[in-house]
Amino acid sequence: MRVVRMYTGEDGRSHFEDIELHFDLSQESQRTDIQGAQGVQFVYQPPGFVIDMHPAPRRQYVITLQGQAEITMGDGTTRRFGAGDVVLAEDLTGEGHITRVIGDEARISSQISLS
Repeated sequence: MRVVRMYTGEDGRSHFEDIELHFDLSQESQRTDIQGAQGVQFVYQPPGFVIDMHPAPRRQYVITLQGQAEITMGDGTTRRFGAGDVVLAEDLTGEGHITRVIGDEARISSQISLS
């Protein structure tokens, strides 16, 4: 399973990093270590919704449940995320990123604030 991390580099710009969660498929069930969380919220964003350049407001997992978002980093890299994609937002400083809801469907996501 892939988690995409957004972080602030030494250049003050936001970047993507792919993190792989590896599971031993010879075992029936496995879990990652528990991570502390402060809370969870669900977010509705209509088609065409845009959040201009901003750093992440807190360390959080953002899991898209419906719709699609396009995120552009400060370094110019753009990626699309759809239902089931997991992003770890850690670009808390610097110029941040732009989030755009793309397509005709609203985006619904779950944001899990980490402690």
